[in-house]
Amino acid sequence: MNSLGDTIRFFVTITTELTILFIVISTMVAFILAYAPDEKIRGFMADKGIFGNVIGALFGALTPFCACSTIPLTIGFLQAGISIGAVMSFLIASPLLNPIILGMLVALMGLRVCVAYFIIVFTGSIIFGEMLEKTGAMSQVKNVRLKNGCYVDGKDAPSTGRKEVLLRSFTIALNDYRGILGYLLVGVGVGASIYGFMPEEIVLQYAGPTNKLAIPFAAAIGIPLYIRAETAIPIGISLMQKGMSIGAVVALIIGGAGMAIPEMSMLSKIFKKKLMVAIVTVIFSTAVIAGYFFNYII
Repeated sequence: MNSLGDTIRFFVTITTELTILFIVISTMVAFILAYAPDEKIRGFMADKGIFGNVIGALFGALTPFCACSTIPLTIGFLQAGISIGAVMSFLIASPLLNPIILGMLVALMGLRVCVAYFIIVFTGSIIFGEMLEKTGAMSQVKNVRLKNGCYVDGKDAPSTGRKEVLLRSFTIALNDYRGILGYLLVGVGVGASIYGFMPEEIVLQYAGPTNKLAIPFAAAIGIPLYIRAETAIPIGISLMQKGMSIGAVVALIIGGAGMAIPEMSMLSKIFKKKLMVAIVTVIFSTAVIAGYFFNYII
């Protein structure tokens, strides 16, 4: 076990790094989205075939970072007549591939891990969308309407100067940071405690590379814990330093961010039971497959 001083240094260092990452990347994304041609993106997503799924997944990787934005956008896409395949590709990619997660993975696990993670999840979201398109999942969509969602388009921003847009983007980033700060501090705090005081033998026994059940178990426990990726990544880093396999860490991140109970509850207002089961099954399968793949290549 590490000393109390090491534990405190871990907490301060990781919190500082993730804070800077979040604010910088969030500002950049908000600035880009202010100029994003919304109608053109919707037009691309409306295209038939797998190209619409690809655009949906790419757009999902750039959208804001919580269900507060993703769910209203999903309803809006459905009401606009965009194919269920493209919508589902967007819905899966949005919580799992946003720039904050990718930035954290690069900073804490390296570029190789980030690229592999992106390819697996991005490909999975496209394939899942195409599968749903072919199996007629549109019949599993409830008749819902967007009332007072908390997503604001705000495409009038580019009519002002770039400095004003950049300042507003920075303000948006700070507001987003306040929204996830509690999750971030909990994640880093738990991670620091694991780093400082959990014996390596326990982690190796139950979540090490030799335990073949560690990956599906890690994917499953992410669901009831409601661990956002901002929370899961610092915890995963600590567990990796104690001997947890990288595959189990990746499965934990995908399971926690992709199948969190609050998001699933909100989606149940949009989709019928069969489609909800399909979403959970595919995300869980993606988490497990990605976990075993990571253990194989890294």
